[in-house]
Amino acid sequence: MSTRKFLTRHEISSMLQTFSDCVHAERNRCLIMMAFIHGFRASELLSLRLADLDMGEGILLVTRLKNGFSTVHPLTSDEITVLRRWLRIRQKILVQNGDERGDWLFITRRGTRLSRQQFYNIIRQAGQMAGLNVDAHPHMLRHACGYALADNGVDTRLIQDYLGHRNIRHTVRYTASSAARFEGIWRPVARRGRRHSGPKCKPVLMM
Repeated sequence: MSTRKFLTRHEISSMLQTFSDCVHAERNRCLIMMAFIHGFRASELLSLRLADLDMGEGILLVTRLKNGFSTVHPLTSDEITVLRRWLRIRQKILVQNGDERGDWLFITRRGTRLSRQQFYNIIRQAGQMAGLNVDAHPHMLRHACGYALADNGVDTRLIQDYLGHRNIRHTVRYTASSAARFEGIWRPVARRGRRHSGPKCKPVLMM
């Protein structure tokens, strides 16, 4: 039996709302938003440094692993808003820990770099708190990005570049399985059914 390997946008939105009373709410919102919007692998996201952000220009340097293409992505307005909040909190954490020049974008309350296991726990707990029917893990956010872009009708080659895939075979999974690809597939059948239905013809059965 196959299990779903991605999260839906509705599920991601529900997860973001679980952090309202969390000590690390702004950091965790940033983690989930950026992992989804930019299709980050966990290691790519946690390797981000402050220098990779240009808040003035609204851009982000995305360094891909696994020999992938590294590119510059635009930051969304929602990302910039949440990032600004997190950066203010982050600076206070660094000052409290005597390391005002810390470079990692995502840090713990002790000012150290957030680990993969900590990130995994954040996503898993957020999924549980949101009442999801799947066991959420970080890589599901990368897949969610690919499927969301495909559902929006984005060209496969552009998705390939955006996600940093060297081989387009890894990208085709998103467009091949996209529900948007089959949008309206029954409309011609329905029209033919209405056109040919009459006293001696039964209309086409639609499920």
